[in-house]
Amino acid sequence: MQPAGIEATDFGWHHPGRAQPAFSGLNFVIEPGQKVLLLGASGAGKSTLLHAMAGVIHDDDGETQLGSLTVGGLAPAEARGVVGLMQQDPESSVVLARVGDDVAFGPENLGVAREEIWRRVEECLRVVGLEDLDLNRSTSALSGGQKQRLGLAGILVMHPGALLLDEPTANLDPAGVEQVRRAVLDAQAATGATLVVIEHRVGIWAEHMDRVIVLGSNGGITHDGAPETVLREARAELIEAGVWVPDYLPQTPQPVTGKQTPLVSAQDLSITRAYPSRKQRKQRARDLAAGQSPVLELEPVAQGISLQVLSGEHLSILGPNGAGKSTLALTLAGLLYPVSGRLEAEEPLRASSSLMGDAASGSRSAQTVSSDIASWQPAELASRIGLVFQEPEQQFIRPTVREELEFGPRQIARIRKSPLNEEELAERTDFLLQRLRLDTLQDANPFTLSGGEKRRLSVASALTTAPAIVVLDEPTFGQDAKTWAELVVLIRELVEGGTAVISITHDMDFVRALGGRAFSVGGERAGQMRRVGQL
Repeated sequence: MQPAGIEATDFGWHHPGRAQPAFSGLNFVIEPGQKVLLLGASGAGKSTLLHAMAGVIHDDDGETQLGSLTVGGLAPAEARGVVGLMQQDPESSVVLARVGDDVAFGPENLGVAREEIWRRVEECLRVVGLEDLDLNRSTSALSGGQKQRLGLAGILVMHPGALLLDEPTANLDPAGVEQVRRAVLDAQAATGATLVVIEHRVGIWAEHMDRVIVLGSNGGITHDGAPETVLREARAELIEAGVWVPDYLPQTPQPVTGKQTPLVSAQDLSITRAYPSRKQRKQRARDLAAGQSPVLELEPVAQGISLQVLSGEHLSILGPNGAGKSTLALTLAGLLYPVSGRLEAEEPLRASSSLMGDAASGSRSAQTVSSDIASWQPAELASRIGLVFQEPEQQFIRPTVREELEFGPRQIARIRKSPLNEEELAERTDFLLQRLRLDTLQDANPFTLSGGEKRRLSVASALTTAPAIVVLDEPTFGQDAKTWAELVVLIRELVEGGTAVISITHDMDFVRALGGRAFSVGGERAGQMRRVGQL
């Protein structure tokens, strides 16, 4: 396919129900084959612009789109097959149940010959580092990082005229970042396709790109030029706006440690992504009732995990993609069953209940739950352990940002059949909205937020019930430099106040900023627990 140029004339986009447009008055011409890095603060409209280029958002009311945008001389909706879009959420790129079928989906719809499709499938899986996966492997069994690579393979296999990539390396380990970047650049060099990349960590791509376009927080373009020129001449201005620039890290206070008490203990734990059948769950319950250690007949992702979660400490879970970090997080949070080993809630966690859960009824609850976290009921889990999923959209269920934040405490009060302290709930919600820069978006639909805003909302929703443990899966995904620093400060305050915070992350700057301990899943240091200063 021929490289496709992209042209915007006074272009803008206005989400229904929002007071201000996501952006407006954009004028640019991206020549066919040009490589462009699209930058801007979180919420500046970068992902919305990329979606508009791909033709996947629509002007249903005749008032949403302003001006014009063309791809290869056509309206984006008419240029299907010309553009390959990789979205922020890896889950959104997975459409079929098996790896091979998923990658083959695009060229099959474009009418590519069967023999050519499977040649391309194997080639593209190889260039993104997934050549060892069985073509029949279930896509639901892949890690977030593997799904990200799979999504990229599904784009490259179509040989599009324009590659649009929204944070393609965000959930990848360092080796994966290099591999995916190389795969993208090699594919672009081989095909001559136009390339537009959104990435908060600018240094990953800057030296390889022809041009940088920066979207301002007020909706327009603030800078447009050669990467070395823009990043040198506008460095101070970009830092002030929150844009990540090479060799810059926001300054945050030194790590702190709160009062430490064991909350959860894991001994020789085996974990799995598979969910047990009803028969297996019943057998597990019988084993526990008989005082026996249950063993499920499920394929483990990782084994031999022994660790303690302490109050007043930040614990980082590190390791390569596919090693089982997110699976461990879901297991610690009680949403997945361990295959074998011991996972127990210690007495302080069993006897505790959330600040908002107790405030809902106006009194403290002294009810003690079982030591088996996986057996807890939803209200018992939500009032003790807050979880932020790797994909924020998986936990959004209310029509507005404010209602999303209020949902947890309201559900706990409903399940406990106790009155809700509306004044305290409003006060805590207002605090989190302001601290995470969501106060101007409290009436917006969560699904219309930017990727960075969705991540901050998912963090805030886990904090409204004031749980004793907060589990964060890739918490800094999509954050600009300012919101990154603010998130570090907020988490540090939680730790200092006695909350246990567990982060699954590849962001080593974030790990060092918060201190504490780090546990490795997979890789050369699997099973090791170290102080962050020893990394």
